[in-house]
Amino acid sequence: MNRDNVSYEVLSDEAGRPIKAWTVGVPFEDEAKKQLKNLRGLPFIHKWVAVMPDVHRGYGATVGSVVPTVGAVVPAAVGVDIGCGMIAVRTTLRADQLPDSLRGVRSAIERAVPHGRTDNGGRNDAGAWRSAPKAHQAEWARLMEGYDRIVAKHPRIGRGPDIAHLGTLGTGNHFIELCLDESDGVWLMLHSGSRGVGNRIGSHFIELAKEDMRRFFIHLPDQDLAYLPEGTEHFDDYVFAVSWAQDYAATNRQLMLHSVVEALKLSGELPPFELKDAAVNCHHNYISREHHFGKDCFVTRKGAVRAREGDLGIIPGSMGARSYIVRGKGNADAFHSCSHGAGRVMSREAAKKRFTLEDHAKATAGVECRKDADVIDETPAAYKPIDAVMAAQADLVEVVHTLKQVVCVKG
Repeated sequence: MNRDNVSYEVLSDEAGRPIKAWTVGVPFEDEAKKQLKNLRGLPFIHKWVAVMPDVHRGYGATVGSVVPTVGAVVPAAVGVDIGCGMIAVRTTLRADQLPDSLRGVRSAIERAVPHGRTDNGGRNDAGAWRSAPKAHQAEWARLMEGYDRIVAKHPRIGRGPDIAHLGTLGTGNHFIELCLDESDGVWLMLHSGSRGVGNRIGSHFIELAKEDMRRFFIHLPDQDLAYLPEGTEHFDDYVFAVSWAQDYAATNRQLMLHSVVEALKLSGELPPFELKDAAVNCHHNYISREHHFGKDCFVTRKGAVRAREGDLGIIPGSMGARSYIVRGKGNADAFHSCSHGAGRVMSREAAKKRFTLEDHAKATAGVECRKDADVIDETPAAYKPIDAVMAAQADLVEVVHTLKQVVCVKG
């Protein structure tokens, strides 16, 4: 609407509980609005729900939502990819130091980091370690005490890979990229989360919340809004497990980045290089204890990045579009948040039906990446235009670096 310097749209109900949406100039589908309207009706929402420009309907809750709550949390508002996020670092390499063919660079990354999923996730899964490297074992030793505490009370969470997934990429929209910035500097960037163990934690507590709603005869317009009240055992267990999964996810990204750096240094494809800056490592599916508008609250960001004044964050585009390193402006109305990417404009199934391999090859021209049928759902046209997404949130972040990928590894 842009009235009186307001850069967001407001959706209000009869009770005056608003949704503030930074969606001017970008698609905002009705199904996402319906999800958000159900969510904002919960009695423990603090002030309003903020919506980022990459918003789209998600499983359980809306992607691109920022949900502040007092006295309860909604597990589905985080989802099952707990701690999913980004890490990026600038190297001393320059564009003119890269080989003419980047196939060898891509292959070196693919050999260094397990990615994808095969054997239905069984013992021969190519996306998991059969024997984790020593560095990964050392990090797992640090994480194991918390994991054992979680599994002791909730044994189902322990039924699946744990250390075998630490330092691995996964599938879907997770990726590892080599990028060039506006000055032809070379960056490494990757996107992943807490893998199978985070999925089990999220799924388990979403079901527990639903069971609790049935037990206490609490009727909700959408069962995915099932919540855990503060002061209950399940609430405490969930908050601890989420915090642990977020630590796992951040560690997962750091280990993968180290593996990629070491692999590229030994590949023979590149001249000697070092890392120039400390890595930006940020979650975009998580819960955080914060203080907003006079109250301590839990802020759940599902597909959103914290953007306090001065915070560095990462907003990736699609496989064929620009990505951005940004600095937060600390916008209070957005609960100090920004988008986590471009955001899907169509479902994976719709993208597979609509686009051809030729479409995908054209959209990813100049990028060394997979161009087969299994990544059609990730083709750039399945996402919103990143330029429009960035324009819609100009009062949330400022651009520090603009990146364009030249190599993209997907599972």
